Amino acid sequence: MLDTEAMLARLVAQAESEGASLVTLRALAEEASEAGAERALGRLGLSDEGARGDLGELRQLLGAWRDAKRSARNEVVNWLVRISLALLLMGLAVKLGLVAMVRGA
Repeated sequence: MLDTEAMLARLVAQAESEGASLVTLRALAEEASEAGAERALGRLGLSDEGARGDLGELRQLLGAWRDAKRSARNEVVNWLVRISLALLLMGLAVKLGLVAMVRGA
């Protein structure tokens, strides 16, 4: 990161002395972008060599979490449908007189 900052400082000085040519400004923008990206990754804790692997693991965990949520939602819907069908069948059985209602004494 220090090399990038030193390069950026040299480019700024060169731009001042040359009157800021297009090539110098492009190099300045590129180095500034690189420095900003390195700073942002450093603040996020993603500047080490293992960061790519960490992001891959996080993506896998997120995918597994989404799958688990989807499965849980599907199971809840399945149980609601089963309960509704059971209640419907019980209601039909009572309505058709197949099951006698127990009355309190």
